[in-house]
Amino acid sequence: MTNSRAKAPAPTPKSDAPDGGRIMLVTPPRFDAEALAPKLRAALATGAAGCVRMDMPGASEAEIRRAADILRPICHEADVALILAEHFRLAGPLGLDGVEVESRAVRLRDVRAAIGPDAIMGVACGTSRHDGMTAAEAGADYVLFRPHRVEGALGDGAVADLDLFQWWAEMIETPVVAEGGISEAEMAALAPFADFVIPDADIWDGDVAAKTTALNAILEADD
Repeated sequence: MTNSRAKAPAPTPKSDAPDGGRIMLVTPPRFDAEALAPKLRAALATGAAGCVRMDMPGASEAEIRRAADILRPICHEADVALILAEHFRLAGPLGLDGVEVESRAVRLRDVRAAIGPDAIMGVACGTSRHDGMTAAEAGADYVLFRPHRVEGALGDGAVADLDLFQWWAEMIETPVVAEGGISEAEMAALAPFADFVIPDADIWDGDVAAKTTALNAILEADD
């Protein structure tokens, strides 16, 4: 099977949006939405990002709502989906395009029931091929594997290596996303197999638009 590198599908109202790039941007773990907004707007203006994931571990519901209200119009003006990590019951009320959940943390049928049939349901599956297949069978719109490379001594050392992405691209139609310690050289190696690649948080340091464009160019060179 050849990898179509299809975008993770956006809800029906955005189905006519032009194809975006193959970079998925993820917000820093703690951020000021007003300060992040101009950087996000500049990055999305390049067309190099195809999706944005809002990650806010430990944030209150009020903080998440405020951030969503600031970032959502920026994403939607650029025809780019904005999804929320974990808090799937907030996606609909906040007008977001979907969620990303951990495969073993929730029942996927509960997530789908909460967000509706047209919203994006991404499922993070760690390094588990089995969890990925289970998520795909449950109707995930994309499956995410991480980390691609381990930095430091924390964790069990397991990685989602290149072989996993190559196997997925050959065997499974559900789009796949790579995340975690990915260098430019590794991004080039992943390009034939991963639909989206997530840069590390340091992409927000300096000129995020230029960085996003450069990284997307590495991925698009495979097309």
